[in-house]
Amino acid sequence: MSKILVVDDAAFMRMMVKDALTKNGYTDIIEASDGAIACDLFKAESPDLVIMDITMPNKTGIEALRDIKGMNSSAKVIMCSAMGQEAMVLEAIKLGALDFIVKPFKPDRIIQAVTKALG
Repeated sequence: MSKILVVDDAAFMRMMVKDALTKNGYTDIIEASDGAIACDLFKAESPDLVIMDITMPNKTGIEALRDIKGMNSSAKVIMCSAMGQEAMVLEAIKLGALDFIVKPFKPDRIIQAVTKALG
């Protein structure tokens, strides 16, 4: 079973993502509320996939993505962003993000991205 790390500073966003995942059979889910915690959890838990917001306190999703890719170059990361963050989305793709989901998103968009990433 795939372990998924969900990273967002908004608890309700983590809950929405978690809800979509559990309804589709992904039950091994860990959560982080910022990029710094995400990096610590990535190191400790070695998740199969990370779903991470771009805009967060302490360490942004872009900084965390860079660090996670530094720890494991084959890490699978899907980024989430609000509309209008095209520059950051492009940077995330350059740094190796597999996909990005634009908020507000529909649960099936998350599942589509996760299925593709874990393929």
